[in-house]
Amino acid sequence: MNTSLMNFQFDQSTSGKWYYVSADGQQHDNVMAVRSFPVAAPEAGIALVDIDGKELLWIAHLNLLAEPLRAKVEKAIKQREFMPQILKLYGVSGFVTPSTWDIETDRGRTSLLLNGEEDIRRLSGTVLLVTDGHGVQFLIRDLAQMDRFSRKLLDRFL
Repeated sequence: MNTSLMNFQFDQSTSGKWYYVSADGQQHDNVMAVRSFPVAAPEAGIALVDIDGKELLWIAHLNLLAEPLRAKVEKAIKQREFMPQILKLYGVSGFVTPSTWDIETDRGRTSLLLNGEEDIRRLSGTVLLVTDGHGVQFLIRDLAQMDRFSRKLLDRFL
């Protein structure tokens, strides 16, 4: 195991900012944890970067970290990322865009504004990324697992 992954500190200051202390004791403030592949491999390829985006530490996989440290890195990632998952479609205002979608996400029920069909990107055979009119990205992790009504509505836009 990479010893640099065992001998560093990553924590949150009282002001809520994350900091990183390297194995040699150098402290970096205002650090972010960034996923390289947030959809395809969310637990692999994590970088700790400084305020300018310079990589300070590369974490090949989260399972290489001890549990307390892993929990902190995961918390920092969740604070930075906001990508709710669409679980269900209840209805759409129309099948021409712009269209308002009434949806259930992993964060609760909401609505999104779809400006155009080009705002739905297919990342793989079953994974979709939907960007609403405000720039918020919603993820459909597995289209095949959605209920029949939701899939039927989505098919009209795909």
